[in-house]
Amino acid sequence: MAVDVGNTQTVLGLFHGKELRGQWRIATEAHRTVDELAVIFAGLLALDGLRLDEVSAMIVSSVVPGLTRSYRNLASEVFEAPYFGVTTEIKTGLDNRYDDPESVGADRIVNAVAAGRHYGFPAIIVDIGTATTVEAVDGEGCYLGGAILTGLYVSLETLVSRTAKLPSVDLEEEPPRVIATNTPDSIRSGFIYGYAGAVDALIRRSRDELGEDGVKVVATGGPAGVIVPYCREIQEFDPDLTLKGLLALYEMNS
Repeated sequence: MAVDVGNTQTVLGLFHGKELRGQWRIATEAHRTVDELAVIFAGLLALDGLRLDEVSAMIVSSVVPGLTRSYRNLASEVFEAPYFGVTTEIKTGLDNRYDDPESVGADRIVNAVAAGRHYGFPAIIVDIGTATTVEAVDGEGCYLGGAILTGLYVSLETLVSRTAKLPSVDLEEEPPRVIATNTPDSIRSGFIYGYAGAVDALIRRSRDELGEDGVKVVATGGPAGVIVPYCREIQEFDPDLTLKGLLALYEMNS
């Protein structure tokens, strides 16, 4: 069982060998107990005809420290299976060149591992979520760091909450031309094209700083499907990139 605990949502993936048998997405709640997690996991597995006792190991990447103990206890008490946490102690195959390696979000490292395994280095990895990250790994597998900007939906929620007349809109609707003729479409235009332009600009600057040929650009993340079609620099969209990275880390460390 691979678990990616994000700030807003948690993605679960159950692998049998390299086959992804099931995938689920739940809201991240920082104070969930082991019992609550056990009920949620049992229900989700049952939806696909799977059982708790089929889980033989668990690997967890978490950016929410309060949940780490709950997942560790879930593995030992409910699954009775070994637990692997993505920390600076885990083998990654990367040379982490960040100023403070321990401060890098676990999901950023997991995505870098997956990009190397499935697309090769050098690579630029874009993860569009609660926050959006743009990471760079050079051709020798050195994780160099990257940029962080406000997430797409966090920005939209902030705009709507701080203005009296601007409505919330569904960004999954196809945006109009950039020069929109009504307020909802103007918001879609600004957020979709503007955000895509910001991501493209960060990719171009990252590629220039890398200064290497054959840089692969891979995107992932829950809201990425809204933005990626309008980005000109992204070459691959892999919604399962983080789960694939967790599987790769499990294989390296088990």
